[in-house]
Amino acid sequence: MQALVFNLRLNSLYSIRLPFTWQSALTYPILPPSAVIGMCANALQRYKNNKCPWEYLEELEPQIVWAGSRLLSPCVIKSYTTSAITKWEEKLGGKFTNALGRQFGYTKLMQCVVLFRDEIPDGMTEALISVPLTCGDSESAVSIEEMPQIKNASEKNLSDEKIIETFFPVPLAIEGVEGTGRVYLMHERCLKKDKNFPLVSYICPIKEEGGVLMPSQLKVKCLQGSNIVDIEDTGIVIMKRG
Repeated sequence: MQALVFNLRLNSLYSIRLPFTWQSALTYPILPPSAVIGMCANALQRYKNNKCPWEYLEELEPQIVWAGSRLLSPCVIKSYTTSAITKWEEKLGGKFTNALGRQFGYTKLMQCVVLFRDEIPDGMTEALISVPLTCGDSESAVSIEEMPQIKNASEKNLSDEKIIETFFPVPLAIEGVEGTGRVYLMHERCLKKDKNFPLVSYICPIKEEGGVLMPSQLKVKCLQGSNIVDIEDTGIVIMKRG
């Protein structure tokens, strides 16, 4: 396996909306797996520009074993009231806007990891540094902090008693031993399988200090058969079994 590791510089406020919130749109502090996959597929489409975006996603996603992100710097999340335009034409005195609550976050740096079953697709690293990137929505501009790195990754077989330290989100089913985290429901994929598009609970290694979210780490006990992958010079990621 190979992993693509890259750091994102957040150039402005960002809003990565939790999919089950609307009237009060809440934001993830980090990119969920689906957002990382979508960013890579969009980058490839903009770079090569010879097929529609959906085709790039259908080609790329089956090659990805795991995707995720983590904070590299403190993060602040605040709530604001925004005015959304609901109609472009209306009679004098009519209502054409709607006030919505919305959360925005700001942090300096995030790290993204995409673990591929085999080799990194041709043009992937060039695409990420060549085209405009966004996270969450088209307003949330980001850029690559430095050239994406291709790292070797190897799967580990560990006993029931092994304690693992990780900086990346882990499935909620894993038994926690030490550390501080927040639980978020996330989409692991962009494409539906049949009619199923489940949200999966993840513990994200984040701690709050004085209203500011800080990067943290988790120590967890992995059950027999857990999928544990060690990525060169990056750390360990843990995937749910099956």
